[in-house]
Amino acid sequence: MDTSPIPPPPGQAPVVPPPPAQKHLPRPLRWALLAFAVLCLGLGVVGVFVPGLPTTVFILMAAWAAARSSPRLHEWLWYHPLFGAMLRDWADGGRVSRRSKWNATVLMALCAAILFWTSDKLWVAVMASSFMGCTLLWLWLRPEPG
Repeated sequence: MDTSPIPPPPGQAPVVPPPPAQKHLPRPLRWALLAFAVLCLGLGVVGVFVPGLPTTVFILMAAWAAARSSPRLHEWLWYHPLFGAMLRDWADGGRVSRRSKWNATVLMALCAAILFWTSDKLWVAVMASSFMGCTLLWLWLRPEPG
């Protein structure tokens, strides 16, 4: 599914396609997913300001839960100036921007260095760094937006 912006007519802004539609779920499940979406959105916003706390994964989880619980919240996220492009790229084949990949790499390297410097047990730093390395390998294998 191609969610890249449609080329605009001369003198107009790009047209962004609408978010994908989802089927309706029972009300208690929608409320639980909405609460999860709001929690993830809050953590994602905090992650913008706190180094080491991921933003992308929380925004993706918030969008997933919002798509199933609150079309209005999902649409707001889809068109958001900061989060929207990330969500549209992910919906278009799991694409991740090169800038996001580099940001994740730098922050994970910094976190690994801090772990090795402050950890009393070497195995903790090695284990956590190994998980971060596997995550980075997966991330760098993701396609990039065109």
